[in-house]
Amino acid sequence: KVVTSTTQGTKKVLATPKITFVGGTQLKTTGVKTEEIKVENKTETAEATKPMEDELNILGEKEVAPVGHEYIEEMKNELGKVVSFNCKLCECKFNDPNAKEMHLKGRRHRLQYKKKVDPNLQVEVKPSIRARKVQEDRMHRPSFKDEMWRRQQEERWRGEMEEDMYWHRHFDMEFHGPRRPGMMPPRPFMAGPGMGMGMGMPLRRPDSGDDRRVMAKHATVYPTEAELQAVQNIVTTCEKALKQVSDLLAESDAPKTEVEVKKEKEPVKDDKDNENDESQSHRTLKGVMRVGVLAKGLLLHGDLNVNLVVLCSEKPTRTLLERVADGLAKQLAALPDNKLEVKRCVEEAAIIVTSDEEPKTTCTITLSSPVMRDANLAEGETAPLVKDPPDVLDKNKCLAALAALRHAKWFQARANGLPSCVIVIRIMRDLCQRVPTWTPLGEWALELLVEKCISSSGQVLSPGDGLRRVFECIASGILLPGGPGLCDPCEKEPTDAAGSLINQQREEITASAQHALRLIAFRQIHKVLGMDPAPLPKFNKQRFNPRKRRRANSASGEVDAEVGEKKDKKE
Repeated sequence: KVVTSTTQGTKKVLATPKITFVGGTQLKTTGVKTEEIKVENKTETAEATKPMEDELNILGEKEVAPVGHEYIEEMKNELGKVVSFNCKLCECKFNDPNAKEMHLKGRRHRLQYKKKVDPNLQVEVKPSIRARKVQEDRMHRPSFKDEMWRRQQEERWRGEMEEDMYWHRHFDMEFHGPRRPGMMPPRPFMAGPGMGMGMGMPLRRPDSGDDRRVMAKHATVYPTEAELQAVQNIVTTCEKALKQVSDLLAESDAPKTEVEVKKEKEPVKDDKDNENDESQSHRTLKGVMRVGVLAKGLLLHGDLNVNLVVLCSEKPTRTLLERVADGLAKQLAALPDNKLEVKRCVEEAAIIVTSDEEPKTTCTITLSSPVMRDANLAEGETAPLVKDPPDVLDKNKCLAALAALRHAKWFQARANGLPSCVIVIRIMRDLCQRVPTWTPLGEWALELLVEKCISSSGQVLSPGDGLRRVFECIASGILLPGGPGLCDPCEKEPTDAAGSLINQQREEITASAQHALRLIAFRQIHKVLGMDPAPLPKFNKQRFNPRKRRRANSASGEVDAEVGEKKDKKE
């Protein structure tokens, strides 16, 4: 039944009887409820249609009035029936009346009508395919960026989880050994109470076997305390003596008139900086700096030859070299317990100071000057003709000393702060000394190569990973004739730091790096480092089942080692 009420716009309908499970063996209805269903008014339907019209307008399907009916010509056949239609404005034909109506509303017909009949007709500009595509890309770009960011976060999270799982398994295998079937996994390492870390915090990555081997090798190639102390003593002694020699040369070369005026006038505290600048301008020796492995902190065990560079205000000459050597010898002779010997080496533009004490150390002092470099002149300019002194020192030696200064400054700024960089360079220097194949690779090229390999990784590398990455880069062909090479950052013009290597040496170094990489991959890094293999791990025999199968003729569980055969294993 349907029960209707007198209320306009509403009617009552019986709801579907609800069936519930109650005690008994039959299904029964528990009651009947009526639901009121309101009849939708016409006004509500009209309001509901408005959003649909707005939606069509947004999509560019706005209703337009047809124009130009008078320019549509009807084509009839012999019986007077309309067969087709011809548009005089657009010069097109169509057979269907619906096509005629669509054509009168179309953009092409309206444009022709505006061009030929009514210029004031409003025609909506339809965006081109390219403009529409650009607009769609702009609309989807935020969502695309969000999707890319979400994917990157998922990949990063997945990578971190995989790395944590790998190191947990590695840690378990190393400290707990392989698990037997049915054995419970060991409890993970967690921070205890009061440690300041919560449960499940990521552990510090343990050192791998390669890291321990590399650090053990580094401990053997690092210089001893006696060697470091001997090098420090000879370097500080030479620096102090050179400072005194510089003061003596500045006093002897200064004009007498200026010296007399300075003696008459008392020094004023406010003019200290000016006096220092004037005295510095008259100095022949401007300063002394450490270069090479001494300045970079790359000394190895047995490296007892260090280098210093003395900067001069003018081009160094043989006369200046002899004056500095004589003054240095006098200053060192005045020291108590002097066991240092001074030698001149004009061919090397240097003074060599040697120590007779064990361990015997040598300090090479090279004279150079920034004036030795050619001035950078613009196009059309000519350098002034300045004649060099007749006994000027070798220009190449002086320029090499200036390059060593630049290398030391670059290394202190870029490589000293990189984790594991100095350790890997020491290991590679030891490899170049041990293996003849690697000997032609210069120290500066090696330092550049290691720094580029480690700094380009984008993460902190352990010593073992850093050494492996260096071999990977060399094995990829970076030193081969067709490779990218090593660009020297301390030169103005593009220069290959490994340019002194011939093609055969480049191929041999690359092949050696590939072989070393294979050894590292197969857990034989000790062969690359020149060390003895690590001792094999000792397994506990009680952890395994010691029982054996009885032999055929054994009695009461005793095994005859000489006669008899083992019983066949029962399936």
